[in-house]
Amino acid sequence: MNLGNEYLKVVLERFKSVKGLGDKTISQLSEEDIHWNLNEASNSVAVIAKHLGGNMVSRWSDFLISDGEKSYRNRDQEFEDDISSKQELITVWEKGWNTLFETLNGLKDQDLLNSIYIRGENHTVLEAIERQMAHYAYHVGQIVYIGKQLKDENWESLSIPVGKSEEYLQQTLKRNQSCNKETNK
Repeated sequence: MNLGNEYLKVVLERFKSVKGLGDKTISQLSEEDIHWNLNEASNSVAVIAKHLGGNMVSRWSDFLISDGEKSYRNRDQEFEDDISSKQELITVWEKGWNTLFETLNGLKDQDLLNSIYIRGENHTVLEAIERQMAHYAYHVGQIVYIGKQLKDENWESLSIPVGKSEEYLQQTLKRNQSCNKETNK
């Protein structure tokens, strides 16, 4: 087993999991919901998704050969709520994630210790991946929190429902026990 390749496989799955939380939240929101914000200092789901999309396209395009803060990026504009529809939000969201996934899928274990730059600051590829994972998980967490508040009793849980932990644990143990038996045959 190659540690670098295993890391790239695991981190790709983690990014997909984070995206999945955002996808499941956005799917529960209405056109009106995506633009809701608590106050002027707060961002709407549309703004957060737009910012993530802009960040991903900038950071992951030409990842190994150019600074992650591209000259064409207008970060300040990402915080203007000018997304016209939920479909436009999804388009911006998917473009960012697709850019990330294409780049990650093209990386090799020997790339992980290469140097790349973000705003002129030197990072190993490994550091840059971890930096972006933390950033994206932070913002997707905001999206989930906003969605949960807006949907209130209509929220469809993205994890183990309250009061169902033991049931979930037993189902998981049983499923894993079956898988382990099949693997050991």
